[in-house]
Amino acid sequence: MKKTVQRDMTKGSPTRIILGFTLPLFLGNVFQQFYNMADTIIVGQFVGTGALAAVGSTGTIMFLITGFATGLGTGFTILTAQRFGAGDMKGMRRSVFTAAVLTVIVSVLVTAVSVIFMHPLLDLMQTPADIYDDAYAYIIVIMWGLAAQMLYNLLSALLRAIGNSKMPLYFLILAAVLNVILDLVFIINFKMGTAGAAYATVISQGISGLL
Repeated sequence: MKKTVQRDMTKGSPTRIILGFTLPLFLGNVFQQFYNMADTIIVGQFVGTGALAAVGSTGTIMFLITGFATGLGTGFTILTAQRFGAGDMKGMRRSVFTAAVLTVIVSVLVTAVSVIFMHPLLDLMQTPADIYDDAYAYIIVIMWGLAAQMLYNLLSALLRAIGNSKMPLYFLILAAVLNVILDLVFIINFKMGTAGAAYATVISQGISGLL
């Protein structure tokens, strides 16, 4: 591994190391929430109040998805951090492979369940009839693109497991900016409505994961 990627957190000032590691984590959580907020603002500005309400009505589902993806990525990479700290590179690579396989399996299962039961879920949430179609158009694209969010969260968690919390933040900020640009392109130029905002989110998350 390159020295620019990994970081030995057992050497140096503990306070400085902890602060240097946790601050990017905090900022990353802020930018994770930026996706839905940006979608809501741009949709409300250029599509209308009905579309604004539609995207806002899915905020709880978005929060659940983000928390689930973040928690899963962190949980899967605990063993990676332990093996890296112990200097067991073979064990670390094995843990990375296992985490990747589990992420693919969970992504497929959660996507399938979400797509199948999205209508009943929106009904259970008593989504108003006048915004129902726009809300469904937005959240169903997000769920079909769940793999993009899972990809980013797994790979960023792997980087954090080897002591690097800054690089995931840089790519997340880039993705947040890209999300705004794509929102404007899809909504204003291509008139895609709430679905356009969702496509912008999925594409930007996928790019951040690939980076």
